[in-house]
Amino acid sequence: MTDNRVVVTGMGVCAPNGIGLAAFRQALVEGKSGIRHHSILEELKFRCQVAGAPDLNDIDIDHYLTRVEQRGLNASGIIYGMIAGQDAWVDAGLEIGPEKTDYSTGVIMGVGLSGPDKFRDGTYLIDDGQIRRLSSNTVIQTMGSGCASMLAGRIGAGNQVTANSSACATGTEAIIMGYERIRSGQATTMLVGSTCASSPYIWAGFDAMRILPSVYNDTPHQASRPLSASAKGFVPSSGSGALVIESLEHARQRGAEIYAEIISGHVSSGGQRDGGSLTSPNPLGVQTCIQRTIASATTPINKISAINGHLTATTKDADEIQNWKIALTECELQLAPINSTKGLIGHALSASGSIESIAAILQLHHQEIYANVNCEDLHPQIADMYDADLIPTTTTQTTEVDIVLKASFGFGDINACIAFKRYLG
Repeated sequence: MTDNRVVVTGMGVCAPNGIGLAAFRQALVEGKSGIRHHSILEELKFRCQVAGAPDLNDIDIDHYLTRVEQRGLNASGIIYGMIAGQDAWVDAGLEIGPEKTDYSTGVIMGVGLSGPDKFRDGTYLIDDGQIRRLSSNTVIQTMGSGCASMLAGRIGAGNQVTANSSACATGTEAIIMGYERIRSGQATTMLVGSTCASSPYIWAGFDAMRILPSVYNDTPHQASRPLSASAKGFVPSSGSGALVIESLEHARQRGAEIYAEIISGHVSSGGQRDGGSLTSPNPLGVQTCIQRTIASATTPINKISAINGHLTATTKDADEIQNWKIALTECELQLAPINSTKGLIGHALSASGSIESIAAILQLHHQEIYANVNCEDLHPQIADMYDADLIPTTTTQTTEVDIVLKASFGFGDINACIAFKRYLG
């Protein structure tokens, strides 16, 4: 078994507050929100009528999808994933549409639901006996691995091509899966990430659970409030993030720019025991996932520069902060600055881990720590257990960002944590 070092050489993002790395980073630095009022949610009588969705109005879809692929297209998750995935590939300096299959390259593009609206269209036609009116690409738009398969065709991937699905941990898990494949020598290059569609058919269940905020319909940018005393629930969101990861040796051979090195990752479950359930994490399971990520690092972790948490703006934020504190203390590490990208983009569900991993890496690459927006009224439970100075409310430039941890905790008591390290050659 080999033990390859793994690095990030390309990134692409299709987020509610910015499409493309430059726009996304600028939005993070400036605190620009991508959360908006959606009239369709009001028409459908949702309590929460705000959500995050990438704005495609200025995007040339022909650049990412052929006219044949666009025929009957009603799967926003595939559109977002195709944008992020191809942008990441090009950002890595790699070729779209190579002549030959590359059997050392694979794709893992995680998904929750990529085309629920296409399902709806098809259901009406089928129930009405009009099967022949279904578009020829209905299957590819509704199958879980549709986006991964389309991306594989773009880049000629001949290694593993798959779509994982682990609720809110999906994106972080996809990166870890690719990392492990390269590290073990089963692949040289992997396009990894996740996507999530924009659809009331995804968000309705959460609205019915009354875990979405309904008091900020007139002030959308204030609705997502991780770590805040006035948080009223998470804002549903969507989009896609994609990363090109490859062995360090391969990246060096082709002279690629390196954004960061992945030094560890761990995926686990709390088993829905000790307080854990389908919708609530087992605290010990969360702590164990974090600790095993730290313990398994290929480079010893003596200090953590920043943490990009899961932190959704629910009552579980205080529990998560407590879990971070216990995990770090037991690893004999100092507490680190912690932030949540969700204040600006909402909770992108299956896409959250990949989009937020890009935010984590940008902090390393540009030596900056992003602000937590809408949490000036820090939750008193959090203030009692974690130094308020380590929960920044303004973006700061620094020269000391060396290791950033990113974690995602999903429905089903599923955990994923990954460690990114600044690459200095």
